[in-house]
Amino acid sequence: MAIELAPINLPASANVARFDPVFGREVKGVNPGELTPEQFKEIETALYTHGILLFRDVALTPEQQYALTKAFDPESEAYGHGNNKTQSTKKSILHPDLKTIPRVPQVQLIGNGMVYNHEGLETAALKHPSHTTFHKTRVSAEDEALGFTRFYRWHIDAALYDYNPPRATTLYGITVPGGNRQTVRYSEDDDPSGETLSVPLGTTAFVSGKKIFEILPPELKSLAVRSSVQYAPHPYVWMAPARAKSDGLGIVNEGLELPLDELPEWEESKIKTLPILWKNPVTGELHFQVHPCGAQELIVRPLPRGASREGALYPDGEHIKDLGKVRELLYLMQRPGIAPELVYPHDWKERDLVLFHNRGLLHTVVGAFKPDQVRAFHQCNLAASDVPTGPTEQDVIAWA
Repeated sequence: MAIELAPINLPASANVARFDPVFGREVKGVNPGELTPEQFKEIETALYTHGILLFRDVALTPEQQYALTKAFDPESEAYGHGNNKTQSTKKSILHPDLKTIPRVPQVQLIGNGMVYNHEGLETAALKHPSHTTFHKTRVSAEDEALGFTRFYRWHIDAALYDYNPPRATTLYGITVPGGNRQTVRYSEDDDPSGETLSVPLGTTAFVSGKKIFEILPPELKSLAVRSSVQYAPHPYVWMAPARAKSDGLGIVNEGLELPLDELPEWEESKIKTLPILWKNPVTGELHFQVHPCGAQELIVRPLPRGASREGALYPDGEHIKDLGKVRELLYLMQRPGIAPELVYPHDWKERDLVLFHNRGLLHTVVGAFKPDQVRAFHQCNLAASDVPTGPTEQDVIAWA
């Protein structure tokens, strides 16, 4: 049976006219745990073309999930955060969220509630990440009871220190609790004009990095194509004392980050400086790929020779070390791309397998579960064997 790719169902909130027409496909006619080399090449091309691939009603072992994920980068080996080296530090904001499958340490058990006798784990107490522990403000208990919630943290799956960002992430839904839909609030509770988005309970929300870049005005396209982000050392420990914005897109600038001399031991050579725009290996398109919470500095190249300086930001280049300014500029560029009409909130079903291009999308955990609502997923991504490819000189000339 030939592999069939069908468009995924976009939510009613999506603006079809503005949504990337090739975004997301449901894959039929193939078992993702038993792909032939020829079938995998089709899947690989489809992933980089469409960003998200959905397989329904899949039976997948941790070994198969690891093998599938590794096929996108055969030289990769370690889990994307280094086989728990980062989250084992209890100060890290990742520490409570992940449990390792003992016999396949690259696969993590994530979810909510108590899970028993699971893949070599006698018991696992899982906790769905909540904005209540990471945002500066929170939805009131009264409104939460009415079904209001928030995005948790828009991000890329990546350690952003020492290890390279994974190429692909696989998410496999094993136990998916039912429940009422929730309404995401983008802004504070007392802002009557704030945007909202209706989402399924416990959705994973995705936006296209390609679209984030595509909708920027010319002066911000020029800034993006010329800029790189320097991330903080051990960024998930560094950011842990700070608090996020109400839409989950970056940190409120209050100077609460852990001082560098209080971080776990770190090396200058392991700090990651990555281009803002990452080039798609199949389409050649540019994707705006920044984890705003971990960003510490911006390095802007000068305009190329002959480029118009009219309206250009930092035409002579700049190394921006003011953290508040770094966050302001990144938010200015990324915020339009998470508008409700551009978000795909996946409606999870049990035995769904979602593959997503981690170097082409941003995503976030959403919503809140009650303690007795049990949810169990397997997640796998592998620290890449290469660094993301940034814009070419021709790209810089075209967009600067």
